[in-house]
Amino acid sequence: MKRKDFIRNTGLATASLAVLPSFASRAETKVKAAIIGTGLRGQSHLDLLLRRDDVEVTAVCDVDSRMLTMAKELITKSGKKMPQVYTGDNYSWKKMLERERIDAMIIATPWEWHKPMIIGSLEMGIKYIGTEVMLGITLQDHWDVVKAAERYNAHVMMLENVCYRRDVMAVLNMVRQGLFGELIHLQGGYQHDLREVKFNDGVNSYGHGVEYGEKAFSEARWRTEHSVHRNGDLYPTHGIGPIAHYIHINRGNRFLTLNSFSSKARGLHNHIVKQGGKDHPNAKVNFKLGDVVTTHINCANGETILLQHDTNLPRPYSLGFRVQGTEGLWMDVNKGIYIEGKSAKAHQWDEAKAWLDKYDHPLWARWSKEAQGSGHGGMDFYVIHSFIESAKRKLPTQMDVYDAAAWSAITPLSEQSIELGNETVEFPDFTGGQWMYRKPVFALNDEY
Repeated sequence: MKRKDFIRNTGLATASLAVLPSFASRAETKVKAAIIGTGLRGQSHLDLLLRRDDVEVTAVCDVDSRMLTMAKELITKSGKKMPQVYTGDNYSWKKMLERERIDAMIIATPWEWHKPMIIGSLEMGIKYIGTEVMLGITLQDHWDVVKAAERYNAHVMMLENVCYRRDVMAVLNMVRQGLFGELIHLQGGYQHDLREVKFNDGVNSYGHGVEYGEKAFSEARWRTEHSVHRNGDLYPTHGIGPIAHYIHINRGNRFLTLNSFSSKARGLHNHIVKQGGKDHPNAKVNFKLGDVVTTHINCANGETILLQHDTNLPRPYSLGFRVQGTEGLWMDVNKGIYIEGKSAKAHQWDEAKAWLDKYDHPLWARWSKEAQGSGHGGMDFYVIHSFIESAKRKLPTQMDVYDAAAWSAITPLSEQSIELGNETVEFPDFTGGQWMYRKPVFALNDEY
């Protein structure tokens, strides 16, 4: 299939969902799913798969015996059949691909493994791949994944759960109904104190020490190295994913240019000194990642976007959303909405809750009970639900490889901009011009 036809068919097939009634028939066959990576994030996905009657988990793979033991306990507790377990070395996942029949693959491994595992899965004929963020490390990684998905006529979905956060989806509903008017400016980011994620004592998942790398456990074993060697927006997708849906990125709009600025780096060093002492070996590490990285993006339709990556300093969690249009705006930090002529008082914020309740997205209205107990306030249910329903119906995923590439590519582009002295860089068009013709497809009804 030609690249142009693949891109266009992907959009048209998914767009047809808009006319499906909420009682659309479901396929009876079970999706045979496998997971590479049974760390804490992988276990969250595994738990959701085990809850579903339409999924059979056939194989799991990890090199960490502690994590595999936890995953096996989860499976045993579910009452489901124990899947085939692959372990032993960093390439055990290749044996799994060779031996197992897999309909849908979930990848929840360190970032640097995502590209080879995605492409390896595609090469073995797997048509549905759900990957945790990020898509790759370099810009070329992103192009390689896009080209591979096109070559094998397969579907690669980034499992970006914040796109399904309840307030985010209610605002999407408001945007689509014109409450904010024409959108002008948007903000988001990853503003989350990760110091006790990036360091621990090798036993606990969070904190209790200042080790990273081989002496650490869970994310601190691999994630912190990126803060040592890289300087850019290392985690843009929580912020940019919802924003992209609001302004139809890759479907009538696209990112044009980007520039990034990085502050000095102090937070991680200070944390090590406070918790481990100035003589701890890690106090000598020179962390390259600036404590606050600010990225500006310009869009084809004239909107501006501001993203902030802020993970090394003390602060309460916030994604810093701001959706501003000609008629009003929403900001998540102050939990406020203002709609000109409709808010209670001019120039004063309304409490967002009443607006968000009124415009609750149909997906949440329908599936909120099923989402109870799943991670991150229920939004984890929706991202897995969407992925599995796509595989079950043999339809394109609503968040596709072009979305994954555009959102994730912000990282290497921001690194490039900072390295060039905050120079503005061009944003690649992974759709090859087809963004002008593709239509919005995300969450158009209450199906998935």
